[in-house]
Amino acid sequence: MRVLAYTSPARGHLNPMMGPLIELGRRGAEVHVRTLASQVDAVRAEGLRCEPLDPAIEAIVHDDHEARTQIDAGRRSFATFAARAPFDASDFADAVAAVRPDVAIVDVTCFGAKAVAEREGLAWAESRPFLLEDGAPGIPPFGLGLRPMAGPLGRLRDSLLGLTSKAFDAKARLPTVNTGRSAAGLPKLKRREEWRRRAPLTLYFTAEPFEYPRPMPPGVVMVGAGLWDPSGDAELELPDDGRPLVLVACSSEFQDDGEIAAAALVGLRGRWRLAITTAGVDPEVLGDPGDDLIARFLPHTPLLERASVVVCHGGMGITQKALAAGVPVCVVPWARDQLDVAAHVLEAGAGTKLPRKRLSPERLAAAVEDALGCAAGAARVKAGYEATGGAARAASLLEELSRGSSPARVP
Repeated sequence: MRVLAYTSPARGHLNPMMGPLIELGRRGAEVHVRTLASQVDAVRAEGLRCEPLDPAIEAIVHDDHEARTQIDAGRRSFATFAARAPFDASDFADAVAAVRPDVAIVDVTCFGAKAVAEREGLAWAESRPFLLEDGAPGIPPFGLGLRPMAGPLGRLRDSLLGLTSKAFDAKARLPTVNTGRSAAGLPKLKRREEWRRRAPLTLYFTAEPFEYPRPMPPGVVMVGAGLWDPSGDAELELPDDGRPLVLVACSSEFQDDGEIAAAALVGLRGRWRLAITTAGVDPEVLGDPGDDLIARFLPHTPLLERASVVVCHGGMGITQKALAAGVPVCVVPWARDQLDVAAHVLEAGAGTKLPRKRLSPERLAAAVEDALGCAAGAARVKAGYEATGGAARAASLLEELSRGSSPARVP
């Protein structure tokens, strides 16, 4: 079986795919990956075949960190996806011609590539590394960082704010979908009901109780958290000195969230031992690390084995990795979907939230102490992820899809 995986140029979108892809490789599949250039060697190190995306795609970068409102940030993100769509359509088409896959898995934000998969009649799955945007009874509208609210007041709130969500879909999501479809030579769609669930299968990288209890849309299967770490990341030198460890993680895709690391260095030093991944922020701007470990990227898995708490921006990747290890989190949601991630953390009782505008060293220290009391919630989330079957289950679904069955319709 030949498999083609196509990602957006973001580590957080590649990493969840890698578990199922490595498992398919172990089962004898010939796995081909197209991803951001900086990660090609790491993917190849896992025994998979990998080539970089068209450089024109990576050249189109997000500017949502410059937005002043959540809606403007979302609009800017979809403008980026739309600008990339013609390039990822042609790039994916070239990959399909070269690989001739039996099954493909395409990142949810690659709108041109998804349209090409549909045009070519491929057996294909959508990879969803972040929370569902679909509405459902009792589920608050996506993007606003709301927790479920029961009763008539909750229904009224969700109904009124749902109008904002529909307006955003009409102005940002649907035009982006149609940009991808036009690039693939497909007719445009007119309604939000038409552009959801175009893939036969959606691998949804989460599980209850992190996800709110809800009926899954047709074709969507929860497969737990993505847990892969690049084996080529920096080796650790962090001797145990008796203090509990806090892992502090900034976004792997630049969003100017270095203030989280800076606040941690001031507020948490002394009481805690720190390991800080600054990602898009130059570690040197934070000053002398002292005896703390600071680097752009560090392997999460060995740190999570020792960590008592994780402080992060609320990206789905690091948040779910922490909870999958049973480690509670303190989320400082910065932008994008991170307000919603923080709301899901609170609802699951798996951590604390410190609003970005209230971030200070003193408040961060207090929120971290409170997060220590959320270990039981983190353990419940960990058990929920494990119950899905994880990467092995996702790999089996892709195998079934390649054989022409409809695994996504099975509960």
